Amino acid sequence: MTLSIPNIEKILHAKRFGDSNGTIDNVSIDSRSLQNNEKTLFFALVGPNNDAHIYISNLIKKGVQHFVVTYIPEGLSNKAVFLEVENTLDALQQFASYHRRLFKFPVIGLTGSNGKTIVKEWLNFLLNPDFNIIRSPKSYNSQVGVPLSVISINDKHNLGIFEAGISKMNEMEKLEVIIRPTIGIITNIGTAHDEGFVDLEKKIKEKLKLFRHSRIIIYQKNKVVDALLDPRIQPFSWSCDDETADVFITKKAIEDKTSLQVRYAKVNFEVQIPFQDEASIENAITCLMVLLSFKYGKTTIQNRMQWLYPVEMRLKVKNGINNTTLIDDSYSSDFQSLKIALDFLESQKQFKNKTVILSDIFQSGLSNEELYSKVSQLITSNKINRVIGIGETISAFKHKFTNCITFKNTADFFLNFNYLNFVNETILIKGARHFQFEEIVAALEEKTHETILEINLNSISHNLSFYKSKLKPTTKMMVMVKAFGYGSGGFEIAKLLEHHKVDYLGVAFADEGIALKNAGIMLPIMVLNPETTSFSAIIQYKLEPEIYSLKGLNAFLKIAENRKLKHFPIHIKLDTGMHRLGFEEEDLDELIATLKGNKFVTVKSILSHMATSDAIEHQDFAHSQIDLFEKLSSKLITELQIKPIRHILNTSGISNFPEAQYDMVRLGIGLYGVSNAVEEQKYLENVGTLKSIISQIRTVQAGESVGYGRRFIAEKPSKIATIPIGYADGISRHWGNGLGFVTINNQKATIIGSICMDMLMVDITEINCKEGDSVIIFGESPTVTFMADQLQTIPYEILTSISQRVKRVFYRE
Repeated sequence: MTLSIPNIEKILHAKRFGDSNGTIDNVSIDSRSLQNNEKTLFFALVGPNNDAHIYISNLIKKGVQHFVVTYIPEGLSNKAVFLEVENTLDALQQFASYHRRLFKFPVIGLTGSNGKTIVKEWLNFLLNPDFNIIRSPKSYNSQVGVPLSVISINDKHNLGIFEAGISKMNEMEKLEVIIRPTIGIITNIGTAHDEGFVDLEKKIKEKLKLFRHSRIIIYQKNKVVDALLDPRIQPFSWSCDDETADVFITKKAIEDKTSLQVRYAKVNFEVQIPFQDEASIENAITCLMVLLSFKYGKTTIQNRMQWLYPVEMRLKVKNGINNTTLIDDSYSSDFQSLKIALDFLESQKQFKNKTVILSDIFQSGLSNEELYSKVSQLITSNKINRVIGIGETISAFKHKFTNCITFKNTADFFLNFNYLNFVNETILIKGARHFQFEEIVAALEEKTHETILEINLNSISHNLSFYKSKLKPTTKMMVMVKAFGYGSGGFEIAKLLEHHKVDYLGVAFADEGIALKNAGIMLPIMVLNPETTSFSAIIQYKLEPEIYSLKGLNAFLKIAENRKLKHFPIHIKLDTGMHRLGFEEEDLDELIATLKGNKFVTVKSILSHMATSDAIEHQDFAHSQIDLFEKLSSKLITELQIKPIRHILNTSGISNFPEAQYDMVRLGIGLYGVSNAVEEQKYLENVGTLKSIISQIRTVQAGESVGYGRRFIAEKPSKIATIPIGYADGISRHWGNGLGFVTINNQKATIIGSICMDMLMVDITEINCKEGDSVIIFGESPTVTFMADQLQTIPYEILTSISQRVKRVFYRE
């Protein structure tokens, strides 16, 4: 894609300011991307919590020259080319719609509540031998993701597969004009985003808008869909229950596979797929329907469907050997997802040195010469120190890269593994499936036991945006990352928050802040509970202490004077009713006298902490705290003639007392997907999922016992599974003896007997499972909120109890 500015001006019906001679060959909405350059067209999107216009000045300094804006920031009108429009998101979608209309090949459009990404990836695998496919990278199915996906189409592609996701009414018609699918697929109609629709019929009606120009629609037979379908569109339905469907399927489990008996157009044949769970079976049948609609023969269908594989939709961050960090994207290798992975690498990098292990890239729609030239440019712009290429094609284009080592295949890589010296670096591992890069990940990954806490970075971003949406545009945000990020991992979350440009981080103790600074975090960090013995370290690492007593203030001032500090930032804590830490009203005169005229420190903020922000029955007390904070902080401001940041609200306070936002709020547990309000909880996304595996399965007979103290005695022959997680990992012993449960293959398995130090046992008598199967300890079910209610504690305790020996795996979908 190369377009001149005058052409873009016409496409967008924009008003141009600046030179018209430039051309662009890529589009961006992310000011943080290192891939932005002089050929980038940057769309300054405006959302409820962010206005990208504020980043234009920095982008100009980095060489970006072309912008689509709703207004020109002050002082920049002569420094770049601006295309002014009414709405930049509408303009991005309009640009993508124009680009889509340039191509006439078949396009598959997928929508549904679940399964879109898996079906898309499986269709790419099944149709790849016969088509040059362009598809949505990862889960790019939103109002922004869809246009970015479609803009990547080029002349070499001859089939498109794009996802469309919606969360409320009147969104789909905007995506339809961008995708314009000729073939429609509804994967599944579930409960996701139900809150955005009046009822199921309205939800289905909205999804069907995607297929306004489609010739055929593939779906699981459904009376509501049947009734709402446009009669001009050919329906192509399947069912395992309704024999009036176009394709009727009978399924049968065979060992670890499923046999599908397919009846279609008076022909019967069998297809075997390597899955037994219902979601995978449904998704596989959808793919089978596409192959039938494309007139593939039964032998081809049988041969290809048997090789379907589990789809890994996540970019995962893992601890590696020799003090390395791994970014695992080892199941795909296409140009668009490489760009996404490199941006993710930049947002998560912990070390100065960055290595990319990259396989041959497929389905780019470009010649190899052009493709590897573009890959080289990406590698250069992202400041990658070392490239390790694996594959014959990338080996042939080794000369395109600096500091590049190549191997013909993965086996050759392993022959030289010990000489590659992976140490103190961030490593992106990105490869097409058949290169088996999962073996490289396994070799590089730090070895820990099989229990992991998965942290969904997308959900953290979502929850952050949810709380930002409650704030005034001028209100700053401090995010608490104390207690190892509420058990979720300090540095990785801090890095993400820095990427999202929050204003402050908060930690409990100095050593937490020092660890973040040593890891390269540049955001200002406030230490909430500093000990006087840590003041010197706080100054050395440029942390900012909360000062809550005259004793602490005088101790800090003495060190500041000895070190000849000037205006070092401190934060004054007021006690307005929590009665834990802080200056009380009678302390204020002495506090003011001590600070007045003092040049060693500057009062950066004044804060207090609410005791009952989550308790509606104590609203009067909460308001009395806010009133006292207003009184005491105003006195400090007046007497000291300062303009500090004021903040009193925590997570619950943000929602319940919006009038007391002051200059900043402090977001804590809400970031991690937990709210004290039932109504608010449904808008938050689960962040942490604690997982383990089944170590062993045994059958115990009636009368036999399990575990210490014979606290479980079987009343009948029972199947028992042992899970390698116990109270040393942070699971409360009270959660055993029939109170708690885990989830195995979407079914509840009750915890029996006493929870041991390193193990717990569950009853799986009614569950179809095997050794090695995944076990959910907490996440979507049970939730930490449910566990806390049952254990008569709070979610904070559940999360922060998970021990450091449990490996944290961070991922982005």
